[in-house]
Amino acid sequence: MSLATERLNRLPAAERGITIGDFLVPIAVDERLGTRARHVALVVVGAILIALTANIAIALHGQTVVLPGGVRVTLPTSPVPITAQTLAVLLVGGALGFRRGILAVGLYLAAGLLLPVYAGSASGVDTFLAREGGRWILGATGGYLLGFLLAAAITGRLAELGWDRHVGGAVTAMLVGNLAVYLVGIPWLMAATGFDLATAIDKGLAPFVAGDLVKLALAGILFPVAWWIVGRRTGER
Repeated sequence: MSLATERLNRLPAAERGITIGDFLVPIAVDERLGTRARHVALVVVGAILIALTANIAIALHGQTVVLPGGVRVTLPTSPVPITAQTLAVLLVGGALGFRRGILAVGLYLAAGLLLPVYAGSASGVDTFLAREGGRWILGATGGYLLGFLLAAAITGRLAELGWDRHVGGAVTAMLVGNLAVYLVGIPWLMAATGFDLATAIDKGLAPFVAGDLVKLALAGILFPVAWWIVGRRTGER
């Protein structure tokens, strides 16, 4: 293990690499499936969860949306929709760990090349790259989708090192993973639309800050609670 990873580690050697996903499959089912089949099942379930949340969305087209309680909010124009998908990616990455998290996101992205499982029921290679007017153009949301891979990798690795077992660490891990989506998505959006950095941030990041804070709070609470439940069941905590 590298020095940098060692400094990030928060677990004894015997617990490194274990994530909450390893406790999601009931023992009776796990014994029948076998280790490899269990990993495959978790990856598939993770990809399905991401796909299902892709279309739990509020489209940003400058319209006024009525929130619960009658609060009316006018949303800015943006080529990127607000979805619950980022939360799902963070949860999947943190729950499954580095390799399985990447595989789950990768399976979702691959499925979207053929099935309408991207945000807005979109699908196909042209979400990322298309030929138009004799030149290649990038899809505005493609970078965010690819950013999911980096987000899952980061949150998964930090979860393997124990960051998700306490609120502070869980929120930090999810925050870093969430920022990774924008690290890829914003430059891609600039290349796809011709926006300058300020405009790309205004349209591709700013509208999502409030929702991201809610997602981070949820993820930061869910993981420690899940570990507490596991500890209660096993008698280890």
